[in-house]
Amino acid sequence: MVKMKDMNRIDETEQWLTTEGIEDVEIMISDCMGVGRGKIMPVKRFIEGMKTNDLKLSESIYGITANGEFVFNEHMDYAEQDMILVPELETLCRVPWINMPTASVICRSEYEDGSLVPFSPRQVLKNVIALYDAKGWKPVVAPEFEFFLIEREEEMTGEYKPATGKSGMPSVGADTYSVDGVHEFDDFFDEVYACCEAQNIEVDTLIYEAGPAQFEVNVNHGDAMEVADRSFYFKRVLHQVGIKHGFYATFMAKPYPESFGSAMHVHQSVVDSKSGKNIFANADGSNSDLLLNHIAGLQEYIPALMPMLAPYVNSYRRFGTHLSSPTNLEWGLENRSVGLRVPSGGPEGRRVENRIAGSDANPYLVIAASLAAGYLGMTEKLEPSQPVEGSAYDNVTRI
Repeated sequence: MVKMKDMNRIDETEQWLTTEGIEDVEIMISDCMGVGRGKIMPVKRFIEGMKTNDLKLSESIYGITANGEFVFNEHMDYAEQDMILVPELETLCRVPWINMPTASVICRSEYEDGSLVPFSPRQVLKNVIALYDAKGWKPVVAPEFEFFLIEREEEMTGEYKPATGKSGMPSVGADTYSVDGVHEFDDFFDEVYACCEAQNIEVDTLIYEAGPAQFEVNVNHGDAMEVADRSFYFKRVLHQVGIKHGFYATFMAKPYPESFGSAMHVHQSVVDSKSGKNIFANADGSNSDLLLNHIAGLQEYIPALMPMLAPYVNSYRRFGTHLSSPTNLEWGLENRSVGLRVPSGGPEGRRVENRIAGSDANPYLVIAASLAAGYLGMTEKLEPSQPVEGSAYDNVTRI
């Protein structure tokens, strides 16, 4: 039975869909790879489904592998029972690249008895956030996504050709931080930003990275779940807009063996839920014990979490060189050779940047894993190693 307050939200949603002229609605979940899976239906069916808890999908969706196979085990068997998709209505937004007026919404997954599907990536993150809530803490995160633009080809050859900008000049990887290099793809990025605005995705800095036609976009910092939802949507925006402009946006960790890889750097801090103050800094601006504990937790638990941070064979090729991809668990101030970097700045912005994860990983799982490690360090009062000054590339504390 749908509760009255839920009915009110459904009525408000129906009104918004009518006002916006929406005809179809996509209901989506993130699978374990970060791919959006779900159903598309007319608005009337969507509203009826919310009222009757009849928006359903097989739980086997969470067992799909990168090559399309299904994995079954003691947690998910061949019965492939249905789960109910419950729309998280705060994620409802337009889908601007589809001609027919369409909206999209991210859902949580429940069983018929109301219990939550434990292996949903979004639920995994929600469980970690609940641990922070119980301590009176609120995690704040900001991911940076690196990605390549590659040409679309009629036949898959196993080789990737960097996308060519409006000048027709090939991208060779010598445009690091080049403003003109970004402008080569103005039309593409203008549409990306327009789509982000339509989908309530707050992004800011755009830079040309070190690889050929490689770029980085930062998702604005904020509440961990909100940022994870935006990141999920953002990767889809890049993919869809890229197709429209004649190339693919790939988050593959290492498409070019001799060039740079693509990371998902996660900046993370924790604020007091009541005061809103950053608990990673003391009143005098120095690093707090909790920040050091948090770093120690990352050092201690990241090795066990690597399947979430680097889920594919190709993910590990990114760690093969010194090209801005640290394979160590050292930490330091303003040091990009360490796996855990503390950027300089005032106490309000005190944070640690986890530089280990690849851009190919699921944002929900990366954020959940990184926050869980930091949480354990804080609650277990772990002590970190000494901060590194200078290069840490040759240090033996490898992952």
